[in-house]
Amino acid sequence: MFRALFSIFLFFLHLNANVLQKSIDNAPAGATIKLWAGTYSGNIVINKPITLLGQGEKTLIKGESRGNVISINSSHVTLKNLKIIKSGNRLENLDSAVFIKDAKFISIENCIIDESLFGIFMDNVNDSSIVKNKISSNGESIGLRGDGIRLWFSHNNLIKNNNVKKSRDVVLMRSHNNTIEENQIEDGRYAIYNYHSKNNKITNNRIKNSAVGVFIEGSLDVEIINNIIKGHHGAATSMGILLMGASSTKVKDNILAQCNQALYIDNSPMQIDTKNWILDNQIMYSTRGLDFRGKSLGNVIKRNILLGNMDNIMSDSYKGRTNENEITGNYWDDYEGFDLNKDNIGDSSYKKYLYLDQLWVKNPELRFFYGSPLYSMLNFLLKLAPFMEPIFVIEDKKPIFNNRF
Repeated sequence: MFRALFSIFLFFLHLNANVLQKSIDNAPAGATIKLWAGTYSGNIVINKPITLLGQGEKTLIKGESRGNVISINSSHVTLKNLKIIKSGNRLENLDSAVFIKDAKFISIENCIIDESLFGIFMDNVNDSSIVKNKISSNGESIGLRGDGIRLWFSHNNLIKNNNVKKSRDVVLMRSHNNTIEENQIEDGRYAIYNYHSKNNKITNNRIKNSAVGVFIEGSLDVEIINNIIKGHHGAATSMGILLMGASSTKVKDNILAQCNQALYIDNSPMQIDTKNWILDNQIMYSTRGLDFRGKSLGNVIKRNILLGNMDNIMSDSYKGRTNENEITGNYWDDYEGFDLNKDNIGDSSYKKYLYLDQLWVKNPELRFFYGSPLYSMLNFLLKLAPFMEPIFVIEDKKPIFNNRF
């Protein structure tokens, strides 16, 4: 009788066992495990080089709504064509769909990650690739979401052609020499957040409806090239690119549109004897095009198009020294000069003064009156006969006359 009951117990134990975990444990290092369509139990741990190859969305690895769905503690691991869902929801535990630690040569490709807190968390992971994945979080409000992808002390990685939607951030924290390219990122907080990281390349991404498109903080030698960033039109917190303590940063050939502040420059560059290069960007249809704050004095701003913005440039920068930046050869749609010799360079300088505008530099709620008949009349009178001293912001001595769209 006892022997029969014990056999029945072993039978049910086998039914409840994690078949996928058992397959991983029994497979030799370097093996490929092909998973057919179906649902597999998650909260698995991978401690050896191995490949999990699924059949796309129909191959589902489902976590237990606690902890990590897949934990990787080995180099040379590949996850491909899988759907991964149901991590835990504890931010302090960094619950993730895929959590990778102390590894190299990891590949995650063509996976769908949903209903999880953090999507892919890389802790000391190098020489790896995250390519062609669809990632979203499990929280409705930004404060309850985890990051779609987070790199922590992780270097020489490729993050390419992913679709990250309704997660918090894509983050690089103290992570160097990474490439973030051709991703689509929507409805987040900081679409791409580069924190105290250097030599990263952020190129050809398409970003929309995030509080900040690209946020560079305390970083060096970052390239932001050929991205399209569309903000929350009219949202007070919407920024296209935010440079805060950023040095030797190149911002080139980007399109920034429908932001509250399209390009926000705060205490940048930070390091002595460095410059930031802001070249050939289209900055359009935003409340503020360029917005200078703090001690921002080493920026080279050339060949940019500023069009359709409420204010092309504003500043409360260090003791009114914004003009010490090298600002020349840009197109300003509010330029009032001529080009009589037809060389496409304005015959006179573009000069920006703050008249009535200065009232809302520190009182943004007054922008409510922008464009009203009263505002227009007062601003016109101030230009003719100032009864308050205008604030000089910048001079572009060679403004482009025609943007040649």
